[in-house]
Amino acid sequence: MKGVSALRAWAMLGFCFVSFSAMAQKTLTPVTVTAPAYTSHHGGYLISGDFKTDPRIPSVVFPSQALVKDDVLSVEPVHLADTDYLVVQECATADCATASIVRVWNADGAKTAVRNSDNRIQIQHENKYWIWVKHLPEAFSAGCDNCGEHYSSFEPFSPPMVLIPSGQLAAMNKDELQAARTEEPVQIESQTHEGSTFVVTYDGGTIVRIRRMHADHIDKSEH
Repeated sequence: MKGVSALRAWAMLGFCFVSFSAMAQKTLTPVTVTAPAYTSHHGGYLISGDFKTDPRIPSVVFPSQALVKDDVLSVEPVHLADTDYLVVQECATADCATASIVRVWNADGAKTAVRNSDNRIQIQHENKYWIWVKHLPEAFSAGCDNCGEHYSSFEPFSPPMVLIPSGQLAAMNKDELQAARTEEPVQIESQTHEGSTFVVTYDGGTIVRIRRMHADHIDKSEH
């Protein structure tokens, strides 16, 4: 896709960056998990905050172990800056050249398909998933009574780390959005573990709490 500076994909626990202009590729070494797992047990689930960032990819959060079918990914935006959009994406093709939207939040809450909870995602299949934040320019909505102040619909498929608003509000702000498309995602300012929860703070003040819930078959077999 023209106008996008970089394409990011994953190989094993590493990432792969492809420049759209030169289509040159370089592979980062796999990320090694060195910290102990931050886990707890509740309701038949092993709850884990074992997520990772990498200084070479300073805007992405990803699970240290692959998410698999029937896992529950909990992503809770404690505070979302007014023009920040929290995104969960997954690979949509084998080479991860195309990604699909799993969920997007704006300052008003979750804005894509939700089943039972705004902040819990039932994983349907094992895949590569990642979490990031995109800053979009303030939306100009004068003359559109039903548009609201934030983008609330998005193209379901795009390159990884690209968020493309759709609908009337996006059409009214197409030039500003096109200019913002090449800008890097919001960088992570700090990260910490609070028990079995991974807490990430982004530049600009957005704070997100992340957990993975995995069926605890070991506990079940002992009872």
